[in-house]
Amino acid sequence: MSLSIVALCLAIVIFVYFYNNPLRHGPWFLSRRFINWFPLGMTYAFLYMGRYNLTVSKTAFGSLMTNEQFGLIFAAGTITYGFSFLINGPLVDKIGGKNGIIIAAAGASLANLAMGVVTWLVVSGRTQLNLVVTLSTLYALNMYFQSYGAVSIIKVKANWFHVRERGVFGAIFGTLISFGVYFAFDWGRAILDLTKATATGPEFWLRSVLRALFVPEGAGLNATWAVFFVPAALLIAWLVLDWWLIRETPEDAGFPHLDTHDASSGHMHEEYTTKDLLKKVFGSPIMLMVAGVELTSGVLRNGIMQWYTVFAHDVPQKGAEGILANWGLLLCIFGIVGGFAGGLISDKFFQSRRGPPAALFSCFMLMMAAVMAMTLFSMPMVVGIAALLIVAAVTGVHSLMSGTAAADFGGRKATATCSGIVDGCVYVGSGIQSVCVGYLSGRSWQWWPIFLMPFALVGAYIAWRMWHELPEATKRYIAQHEAKGGVRA
Repeated sequence: MSLSIVALCLAIVIFVYFYNNPLRHGPWFLSRRFINWFPLGMTYAFLYMGRYNLTVSKTAFGSLMTNEQFGLIFAAGTITYGFSFLINGPLVDKIGGKNGIIIAAAGASLANLAMGVVTWLVVSGRTQLNLVVTLSTLYALNMYFQSYGAVSIIKVKANWFHVRERGVFGAIFGTLISFGVYFAFDWGRAILDLTKATATGPEFWLRSVLRALFVPEGAGLNATWAVFFVPAALLIAWLVLDWWLIRETPEDAGFPHLDTHDASSGHMHEEYTTKDLLKKVFGSPIMLMVAGVELTSGVLRNGIMQWYTVFAHDVPQKGAEGILANWGLLLCIFGIVGGFAGGLISDKFFQSRRGPPAALFSCFMLMMAAVMAMTLFSMPMVVGIAALLIVAAVTGVHSLMSGTAAADFGGRKATATCSGIVDGCVYVGSGIQSVCVGYLSGRSWQWWPIFLMPFALVGAYIAWRMWHELPEATKRYIAQHEAKGGVRA
């Protein structure tokens, strides 16, 4: 049932993509661009499966991993992810997004294989490794390669999508993230359930294959390691499709040059050194504001996705069991709604300005975190719904900032660097909350939503400060079309 709902959501996303055509591209351009972004985007979604499988496996580890230890492992990875963009962003701007996504898939696949081997060794009692140190190291390596994913998809997107189309693509980007979260949480949990030593249920081909591959006969062990091996295999399959289908620019696919009217418009002939690329971020007040909004959104985003399932395991949510049972699917649906809401509001009502919807969504997250704080131990259903609404809003903010604003203001020449460092701030924020909530939850879960609230307030303030900002080339484009009788929505 859940897979049918996700397939329907994907069909709707594809329909919206082809229906939304403000620049009146020809049908073959739209089709070829779809052939380009779909495998690229699905690779990114499965990178998420290989990223949040650690969260899914946490409860399966049982006493082998406490909340505080899990928080430290997750923080090691997210902080590595955040700072790796200082290297990977400029590198992807030079080697291109196609090469970047191939590196991401290959590296993350190998890192997940290594985490699976370590899990197998520890769970089966073959070694007495320090799980925190070992998994922290391997998860950090995984996240280093994962960091190539976002900058690569946005790098290719910047070449194929005009500024006036990027709000909707930001929604597609948010949708792909949501699919990845669904794969990680629901498919990951299904893998764990199917590979338990005591699992029962009707036989079908997938169950038979998973048990034949991963469950040691007669050992009486839950094959927790399968949750790392399966994403590794899927990433290799998508890597092959990426190598075959992706083209870096429209020109590489046989189309004329597309002027996207972002910050690189009129500057495509210029060559930038790594120092020049980094200046695009650290020397730009607007890019620093985008990064600031993303840091706060990182606290809210993983502050909910990472911890709700752990909270619900520690504090039984009577009457809201359906939310926990369908957490991945609900994250997917709410994330898609939030991503499209943000993108459409930006393009349709604010002339592709990204600040206004980000400010509105941040205010909404503040209110929902306050609702969670007031009802945390008394109204489980309200807590679950408020958490999902935060996920919707934060997906909208993330897709607008990392997926869109960074490319708008950075321009095609510096897209990977700008979007990478901005996205890195998400994971710096995630690392901060991972350590803090891991510590605070051991004292009292009441601190969990209270800790999130100031970050939502700061994010709203920074987004409000950039309310009227647009790249100069975009302003000229809008002015020209207003003079001709109105900007095409």
